[in-house]
Amino acid sequence: MQHPTQHPPDAEDRRAVSPVICYPTQSLPTPDMALRSARRAAAQKVSQVTVPPRQGRTFEVPAGGFFRITSIDGPQVGDLNLWNLHDHSERFYSGKTRALHGTHITTGQQMWSSFPTLRPMATVLEDTLNWYGIDPFGGSVHDVIGTRCDPYTHALLSGGDQYHHCCHSNLSRAYADHAGVAPQDAEKYVHDVLNVFMCTGFTRDTGQYFMKQSPVRPGDYIEFVAEIPLLGALSACPGGDCGSEHSSDKTPCFPLLVEVFSSDDPWQEPAKNGYNRSHGR
Repeated sequence: MQHPTQHPPDAEDRRAVSPVICYPTQSLPTPDMALRSARRAAAQKVSQVTVPPRQGRTFEVPAGGFFRITSIDGPQVGDLNLWNLHDHSERFYSGKTRALHGTHITTGQQMWSSFPTLRPMATVLEDTLNWYGIDPFGGSVHDVIGTRCDPYTHALLSGGDQYHHCCHSNLSRAYADHAGVAPQDAEKYVHDVLNVFMCTGFTRDTGQYFMKQSPVRPGDYIEFVAEIPLLGALSACPGGDCGSEHSSDKTPCFPLLVEVFSSDDPWQEPAKNGYNRSHGR
């Protein structure tokens, strides 16, 4: 019997098997970017909110409208949650977005909603950091792999320290203020995020999630089309540009600006997913 730590004779042959893409996207509907850009050219700004450092804020976007997140004053990353404005059980599904588009998203790619709707919630219209690509460390920008910094993991790794400005807590407070509920009731609606402007990847040797200093600079932005009516919440991460640490009051942090634009042109929301939900019964 082979010892469990020994390599089998065909170990290298097994490693050399070619990978297969789990979810080929050739049949995925392609958003009409020219149509969306034309709507954006005619849209008018209707609101804005500034997210203070180490805090979270909410905003609303009509279906067919637009929202832009801009770095101001200094390099800063943000954690973004999205819900259907009229049904908060439909929320951003980072895992399926990752499975369809990859670990990071940029212009022309979409943020997908949770089951059972599984449809586009937002489309990236413009991204001033799309030049970054994938760096020699395997890092890229705007990830859908990180869950969000949170006080539970912080307490676990710090021996019980109680830190209240992690992105999970920031988003919980922001949702609580919007909904008029306690943060403890709000946090069940907080979900895995799009890490806006954050530069991340996985280490080659251990496969661990890493962050590095974001390439974002004041004036950089990412802009989205709201495919359905949206409630958004954005946290200005306590990690600042995430070049050293997060969940800390020591790191320099800066505000983020969210601007909302609306167009009077008619808009057709994407249909909900066509699966009949019978699950074989």
